[in-house]
Amino acid sequence: MTTSTPSALELERRAFRRSRERRSVLIAVASTLAFAAIVWLTVINTEGWATVQQSFFDPAIAVQALPEVWRGFLINLRVLAFSIFTVGAASLLIALLRTLRGPVFFPLRFLAAAYTDLFRGLPFIIVLYLVGFGLPTILGTRIDPVALGILAITLTYSAYVAEVVRAGIESVHPSQRLAARALGLSYAQTLRRVVLPQALRKMTPPLMNDFISMQKDVGLISILAAFDAIAEAKGVVATTYNFTPYVVAGVLFVLLALPTIRLTDWYTARLRAREQTGSIL
Repeated sequence: MTTSTPSALELERRAFRRSRERRSVLIAVASTLAFAAIVWLTVINTEGWATVQQSFFDPAIAVQALPEVWRGFLINLRVLAFSIFTVGAASLLIALLRTLRGPVFFPLRFLAAAYTDLFRGLPFIIVLYLVGFGLPTILGTRIDPVALGILAITLTYSAYVAEVVRAGIESVHPSQRLAARALGLSYAQTLRRVVLPQALRKMTPPLMNDFISMQKDVGLISILAAFDAIAEAKGVVATTYNFTPYVVAGVLFVLLALPTIRLTDWYTARLRAREQTGSIL
C-alpha cells in the first residue's frame, strides 16, 4: 500500500497556517493579560472596591441567602414551565388567525392584529399591575399570584411570539403550499406537514431569544406579592442591609439563561453555515 507524500507547496501552506495559529494564540493571551491589568488598576486596586465587595459580593451573606432565594427561584421556574405551554398555544392560534386568507376572515385577522399591537406596545410591568391588581378587584376574590403571573406573561409574550410564528409561516414560499394542496392535502394537513416544519427552522433563533427574555421577566412576578427569588432576596436584604442577595438571585437567572443563549448561538451559526454552503433549509 503506497502513501502519498505532501508536496513542497502543501508543506509550506501547512507551516504558514501553524505560524498564523501560534500568532493568534499569542495575541489573544497578550490582549487578555493587558485587559486584566487594566481592570486591576482601574477597578479592583481602588479605594472604593472594598466597599463594593462588602455591599454586593459578601460570601457569608450569599451563603446565608442562597437557601431562601433558591426556594423562591423554584416558584419562578414553575411560572416559566407553565408559561411555555400557554404562550406556545396562544401564539400559534394568533399567528394562524393572522395568516387566514379571504375577506370572510377579516374580523379575525383584525382582532389578532389589534391584540399583537396592544400587548407589544404595553410595558410588561403595566400588564402585571392590570392583571395582578385589577382582575382580583373586578372578580372580588383573591387569586393565586402564580396564576396571575402566568396570565400576564401569556398575554404579553404570546403577542411577541405570534409575530415570530407568523413571519416564519409567511417566509415559506407559496409554491410549497400550492403543491401540497394540489396533492390533495387539506389546509390543516398542509400547515402541519409542509408549512410549519419549514417555518420552524427559520423562526427557531428568534423564538429562543423570546424565551430568554421570558426567563428574565418571570422575576417580575414579585410585584404581585409572589414569594419568588426576588421577593426572598428582598427579605434578606431588609434584615442584613446588604445587597448580596440580589446578586445571588441575579446569578441564578443568568445560570438559567446561559444554556439557551449558547444553544441559540450554536443553532444560528449552524443555519448560517448551511445557507452559505447552499443547503436547502
